[in-house]
Amino acid sequence: MTGLRTDEFDYELPPELIAQTPLEPRDASRLMVVDRASGDIAHRHFRDLLDYLRPGDILVANDSRVIPARLLGRKATGGRVEVLLLKRLAERRWEALVGGKRVRVNAELHIARAGVQVTARVVEELSEGRRILEFDRPITPLLAELGEAPLPPYIHTPLADAERYQTVFSRADGSAAAPTAGLHFTPEMLLALRERGVILAFVTLHIGLDTFKPVAVEHVADHPIHAEWASLSPEVARQINQAKLAGGRLVAVGTTAVRTLETAALRSAGLAGSLRQASQLEVDLCPWRPVAAFDGPTDLFIYPGFHFRVVDSLLTNFHLPRSSLLMLIAAFGGGELMRRAYQVAIAERYRFFSFGDAMLIL
Repeated sequence: MTGLRTDEFDYELPPELIAQTPLEPRDASRLMVVDRASGDIAHRHFRDLLDYLRPGDILVANDSRVIPARLLGRKATGGRVEVLLLKRLAERRWEALVGGKRVRVNAELHIARAGVQVTARVVEELSEGRRILEFDRPITPLLAELGEAPLPPYIHTPLADAERYQTVFSRADGSAAAPTAGLHFTPEMLLALRERGVILAFVTLHIGLDTFKPVAVEHVADHPIHAEWASLSPEVARQINQAKLAGGRLVAVGTTAVRTLETAALRSAGLAGSLRQASQLEVDLCPWRPVAAFDGPTDLFIYPGFHFRVVDSLLTNFHLPRSSLLMLIAAFGGGELMRRAYQVAIAERYRFFSFGDAMLIL
């Protein structure tokens, strides 16, 4: 699959189909249901998800929470800068995306909001506008006052309630973007799933801004995907393995849950040392792999040719052209079927991207 081209994952989307605001209530969005075995496509609403799940199935979602990572400040010269925190490297040191002119090493950035002031010094310049910043004090406890939640670049309408860019089960602070497939769930829907006998479990993957970046290289396999921190606990690993052994299906909520789960399956197969290479192998002797608990970075890049070891069904949103997320969807659902599903979604005026509608791939 090294010859797979990035332009095979391009499509034209009318701009008016990019959802600018979330629907109310959360489960009012539409749900496209795609059957891989038959190729059938059905049009439902998200609350109808219960019709497709059975007692004993296990639904696994990402409980990462978006941090108020967008900071506004000024340079010592008075010029405005925008800082988007990407990754905490130490107590006072962060990797960040910095927008502003001539923000060089040793430049000082002054950030003030709601009566709180901090100063950051640029200690290293990285590629693509990224910088290593060292703050004059730890800012993690101050982010609620200093920052605001960053919205994706294609959303231009301010969000009235910041919690609408969080899932109702978000718990672990650390993401620069929401795991958007989970935005459709309501507390009532989660209770209804439990009452039906569906097992609910949670993993964590802290999402970086690379999730919004189109793949820029000509050949998919050459894309340098960035590592993201993920965690799957021993208790959740036990739940998943028991459910699978009992005949339940594993339904992943979102591409981040898929990456976490398939990383855990690769680790159980002893292939964790080189995920990019191991991910394309079909070496398993059984039709599925148990998952192994882990806590650490994953650089798993899933694109057509990937051998899925544990995920049976996928609940996801509609993704950007030429994105690694769209490539994962094509790997799971099949390239031709997913191309047809997206064409149907555009024709049927589905809402796309973070605040858009959902797709269930069976």
